[in-house]
Amino acid sequence: MPTNPDSDEVDEIVAAWIRERPDIDFAPLGVLSRVFRLARRLNIARKQAFQAAELEPWEWDVLSALRRAGAPYELNPKELLAQNLVTSGTMSNRIARLEKRGLISRQVDPNDRRNIPVKLTKTGLVQVDIAVEHLMRHEQELLAGMNDAELKELADLLRKLSLHF
Repeated sequence: MPTNPDSDEVDEIVAAWIRERPDIDFAPLGVLSRVFRLARRLNIARKQAFQAAELEPWEWDVLSALRRAGAPYELNPKELLAQNLVTSGTMSNRIARLEKRGLISRQVDPNDRRNIPVKLTKTGLVQVDIAVEHLMRHEQELLAGMNDAELKELADLLRKLSLHF
């Protein structure tokens, strides 16, 4: 536990490395270790939010993509693949499991029999809406220590970092 109230465990780690290897610039460690640690904590918080809505994180990924598409809450499997960054086999498995749970439906497009769009069911729409409400409450609590200007600045800096990748 850090002794300085304005420092965290990463400060302690960086200070120890600087002490041991003063020839190396440890600035990246101070940034990316915090991002990594925050990502792990966020993952836990998100799982808790999704549990309250009786969803798994992967189910949220698919259902939220359909919800964000707007009415009629429908996308083709290729569009879902692009938004979920998984293999086609994984997406097929996810679609089948969500269909079995009654959260999505698939029907052949009469104009193009090769196209089988994926659509939120009423149950799926309710579940994803419950999940997003829980998620936003959880995430607002996680960010409660920052004001609006700080949140915007952090979002801008993280965007800049993301674009670099």
